[in-house]
Amino acid sequence: MPLTMPEEILLLMLDDETGRLQERAAPSGDFAIAGAVLAELALAGRIDTDPARLYVVNPAPTGDALQDRALAQIAAATETQDSRHWIETLAADADDYREALFARLVSKGILKRVEGRFLWVFPERRYPVISDKEEREVKARIMGVLFNDEIPDPRDSMLIGLCRAGGLFSLLLSSAELDRVQPRIDAVADLEELNRSLADAIREIYAQIARYAPMV
Repeated sequence: MPLTMPEEILLLMLDDETGRLQERAAPSGDFAIAGAVLAELALAGRIDTDPARLYVVNPAPTGDALQDRALAQIAAATETQDSRHWIETLAADADDYREALFARLVSKGILKRVEGRFLWVFPERRYPVISDKEEREVKARIMGVLFNDEIPDPRDSMLIGLCRAGGLFSLLLSSAELDRVQPRIDAVADLEELNRSLADAIREIYAQIARYAPMV
């Protein structure tokens, strides 16, 4: 069964050997996962956006528990909100979303769950990779789009936009490679109106977080 976009984002954030989320993926990765849930709802024809609002066009469940949880939340809102509001709202439950996504990837035989101790004291749960086939396929699909001039499908355009907004390309490419393909990333990411809306919301939120982050 194909991976969902939130599952793909989570795999890209994961250190394959340690089974831990890479530090550089936080906190923007949580917003990227939230954006990926919304992107899947958009591709399923359940929501749409314009510059000022994100709204439900079809409240019928998708059959995906995480997507349907978000869809129900949006449908139940008493006032229409924009993409930024919903990314912030979903990202506030990032721990729940991540654990549910990890459980899915474990059930699919892609990851394994390991209980242990961090610094021999603190309880820790890690998710080392069992099969890297799916992650390699995701990366190959992304690189295939970035290193050729073909027009990608909307799903890949959204995925690339979310990776850009979440700063995840620094985990996938060297600095020189990223400089080389940045114009292509921008061109692909901006193909979809929804993608621009979600990605702009994620970038704005991350910029605000970075502004108040302590200097180290």
